[in-house]
Amino acid sequence: MIEACEGVGAVCIVDAVCSGAPAGSLHRLDASTQPLPASLFGVSTHRLGLADALEIARALGRLPPRVLVYGVEGTRFEPGRPLSPEVALAADQLAATLVAELAAAGDPLPPSPD
Repeated sequence: MIEACEGVGAVCIVDAVCSGAPAGSLHRLDASTQPLPASLFGVSTHRLGLADALEIARALGRLPPRVLVYGVEGTRFEPGRPLSPEVALAADQLAATLVAELAAAGDPLPPSPD
């Protein structure tokens, strides 16, 4: 992840979270200024969680100037399980939010894959 963010001014990361909030709840965090709560991003199939990876990048001086993290509250985290209806709806809403934020910021959107 650190290398993928190399040389960019802003990064937006979307990940599953587990805080006890209702399924499909969205969390928006600015990791540019403070560490992510590790407990929020503790659900992972990797040994190193998102919060840990971002803090390593920060310690190495390789964190982009702007890092926004969106967490989608999940319900099931077993590999291969489909999204719950609440999480699928939240993902669609988040996609629309991100498109609107990019458009408002004047960032070019990638071409649609028609």
